[in-house]
Amino acid sequence: MTQICQDLTGKVALITGAAAGIGRDIALTYAQAGAKIGVADINLDGARETVQMIKDNGGEALAINMDVREEDQVNSGTKELVDTFGGLDILVSNAGIQLIDPINKMSFDNWKRLLATHLDGGFLTTKAAVEYMYKDNKGGTIIYIGSIHAHDASLFKTPYITAKHGLLGLCRAVAKEGAPHNVRTHMISPGFVRTAMVNEQIPLQAKEKGITEDEVVNDIMLVNTLNKEFTTIEDVSQTALFLAAFPTNVFTGQSINASHGWCMR
Repeated sequence: MTQICQDLTGKVALITGAAAGIGRDIALTYAQAGAKIGVADINLDGARETVQMIKDNGGEALAINMDVREEDQVNSGTKELVDTFGGLDILVSNAGIQLIDPINKMSFDNWKRLLATHLDGGFLTTKAAVEYMYKDNKGGTIIYIGSIHAHDASLFKTPYITAKHGLLGLCRAVAKEGAPHNVRTHMISPGFVRTAMVNEQIPLQAKEKGITEDEVVNDIMLVNTLNKEFTTIEDVSQTALFLAAFPTNVFTGQSINASHGWCMR
């Protein structure tokens, strides 16, 4: 009988973009469940703060200076984690940025920067992780933090929407390639989460559209939800725990929409 489990004792997890926001909360949640955590971020000071929070609660963690767009940093950071804790069982590819502009005003440099962070970062961290997960078919779990924009679209986010669609393709491709090696993949696709990145979007969208910030929240961000609620950081981290700890591979290759009914599938 399949039993739902939330125990990650003995597991080692690499979480990118874990200096703040969703990544930090997943790191804290996994550590509380017993995992040893690699806290990877381009913001090393923030990563160290997350590590200290984990250690203050009795957990084990390592701060890793990692720009997910740089192959050498990804490979060396992943190796450092494996050398420190003896393996790698879970990758959470979470690092991301957001840029708001209509397509006719979006610079090519910003387009490339956003896609590199999400897609190159997803590819490079996956490639580095499976080097250890494929060995002796040991296996592992890869979780991509996507967005409901992997299934839908909204205004002024062309590179972000494109990147999240691409991450879903990566998730599905790696699910098929990884299955013989006992590697499974998942994507978590939240609706709007009230992180600093989302808070920064509200005045930008209000200015671009000539509306109030309340109208941005109610008529744009939450308009497709069933109950006018933001997805919470805890919603995402608890979903990430559920998927990482689930005892079978039944959800591999799937996008789990955490969106209050927005874009039902």
